[in-house]
Amino acid sequence: MTSPRTVSYAPPRPRLFTTPVWTGLVATTVVLAALPLLNVFVPADSALHVSSYLVALLGKFMCYAIAALALDLVWGYTGILSLGHGLFFALGGYAHGMYLMRAIGREGAYQSDLPDFMVFLDYKAYPWFWSFTDHWWYAMLLVVLVPGLLAFVFGYFAFRSRIKGVYFSIITQAMTFAAMLLFFRNATGFGGNNGFTDFKRILGFPITAASTRAVLYLVTLAFLFATLVAARALMRSKFGRVLTAVRDAESRLMFVGYDQLWFKLFVWTLSAVVCGLAGALYVPQVGIINPGEMSPPNSIEMVIWVATGGRGTLIGPIIGAGVVNGLKTWLTTGFPEIWLYALGLVFVLVTLFLPQGIVGLFRKLFDAKTSTASVMAEAPPSPSPTAPLSSRPASPAGSTGDAMVSGS
Repeated sequence: MTSPRTVSYAPPRPRLFTTPVWTGLVATTVVLAALPLLNVFVPADSALHVSSYLVALLGKFMCYAIAALALDLVWGYTGILSLGHGLFFALGGYAHGMYLMRAIGREGAYQSDLPDFMVFLDYKAYPWFWSFTDHWWYAMLLVVLVPGLLAFVFGYFAFRSRIKGVYFSIITQAMTFAAMLLFFRNATGFGGNNGFTDFKRILGFPITAASTRAVLYLVTLAFLFATLVAARALMRSKFGRVLTAVRDAESRLMFVGYDQLWFKLFVWTLSAVVCGLAGALYVPQVGIINPGEMSPPNSIEMVIWVATGGRGTLIGPIIGAGVVNGLKTWLTTGFPEIWLYALGLVFVLVTLFLPQGIVGLFRKLFDAKTSTASVMAEAPPSPSPTAPLSSRPASPAGSTGDAMVSGS
């Protein structure tokens, strides 16, 4: 007796980085790269001219996207929810800002070799930790080392103590809040609540010149694309699979002999460094850095960017950062008093209806479309009601009906 014919199909889970997606990413990168060129080389009265405001705004959004991508490495792929990444972002910005403040020279309001805030606070000389910050490469070294070292020390003791979950999130938020209170003090030598501003030049070039802003924009775009490619390569490697195992089954991973401490510590430190570099790119384009960047709400916003776009996807955090900050720019321009309510509403709606974010929504649509197409392709043709019985498809021997379709 012949068993019934069974047709099994498994709707393919869409890969995010398919050839069409890569084509779209490259095309989007080319279009974005052309915008500052349209600002510099196209006359202001032309319909193709792009305003300096839009160039600076998109440059800021790309810095946020880099920070969101860095957070996705630890939250989306490793399962470590950080509510303190705003600290690493701000530390990178302050490290670069120290160089930018020294590059002002005697062009400040007090025409002193010291920054204006130091003259106002009656400083006689630079504090010791400002040494060598007049060199750009040394400032870039601080951009990497300061967030990286802080993340390494904090992460080592936290992960070694097996602190995780909500307790880890609360501790990172407390660390950020404490740092914010420290930087608000005038005695720390970082400008107090005003922070650093009124920058004049970077590497000898006027920082407000259209050509300088275009270069900063293009460097930010290139770094964002390179970070995306490098993060994808890392997550597709064996190391990345171990990180995913830390997120999904940490106890089993420890049982088979993996020391999860060093895997967590590496990705945590790497994420902090990338976030610091994003802050360093942010400061010269926005023109200011102050302790407000360390506030807990800023770190929570980063989490919302990742959740909105889709954590654990790499592309999702970039989309989420653009969507949320675009909405923020629009609302704070016309309706500034309702922005925080809108932000909370976005987070609630995403949590309830889009737990996998915008990218997850597209995945579901693709799954539904693929499943429908697979069923239609596998179903036998329906015989014409007027066709003779001999022309209709016969059921297999022993079959009690049409073919059974099973899906996974």
